[in-house]
Amino acid sequence: MSTPCPPPPPPQPSLQPNSPKGDLPPSVFTLPRTAQLEALFTIIRDKDTPRGDFIFYSDRIIRLLVEEGLNHLPVITKTVVTPTGSTYEGVGFEGKICGVSILRAGEAMEAGLREVCRSVRIGKILIQRDEETALPKLFYSKFPPDIARRYVLLLDPMLATGGSAMKAIQVLKENQVPEERIIFINLIASPEGLKTFCGTHPLVKVITGWIDQGLNEKAFIIPGLGDFGERRYCE
Repeated sequence: MSTPCPPPPPPQPSLQPNSPKGDLPPSVFTLPRTAQLEALFTIIRDKDTPRGDFIFYSDRIIRLLVEEGLNHLPVITKTVVTPTGSTYEGVGFEGKICGVSILRAGEAMEAGLREVCRSVRIGKILIQRDEETALPKLFYSKFPPDIARRYVLLLDPMLATGGSAMKAIQVLKENQVPEERIIFINLIASPEGLKTFCGTHPLVKVITGWIDQGLNEKAFIIPGLGDFGERRYCE
């Protein structure tokens, strides 16, 4: 009598946490550090890169991040009929998605999402620092009316201290979006911000393009790329 084959291992995420400053929570995923990706980041980090090039190459990275974010959405089995009359057992996304950008820099990531998700709904959150309390404060939000039933891709290019992102998660939760339905996508993150964010919201997956060295005394990401919004929108 033959020995039964062991069951296959459960599917693993396509990326594993990768940080230059030690282990990170399992909810954090980075793009593979290929030569091409490092070249793209080198271009957008350069203070002398013209605005047009900054937009073009940052958009390439954003497209990669959005594609990876979609890899972490749940799927269900789906059967289709091919043009040859055969059936194919594939998969489809389990539910609807929407993007939510943290204004203003997060708006730059909306085009990358629309390029890969046709007719995707977009929500917006405006969070600014309260001058009296020095804490992030919600000034504006607008979401699809059915956002509580969607998977949300939260968009913001930079994760420094994590304050704005955590405030955005709080606002989404107040609109009945469960943490496990939120995927936070950003270009560059600091280890300090990631640990604070994930410690507060452990069920939110984070997809980041690069984890930098850390924060300086002014809470700027080092080496970073400067103010993303200023470099993208200002001549």
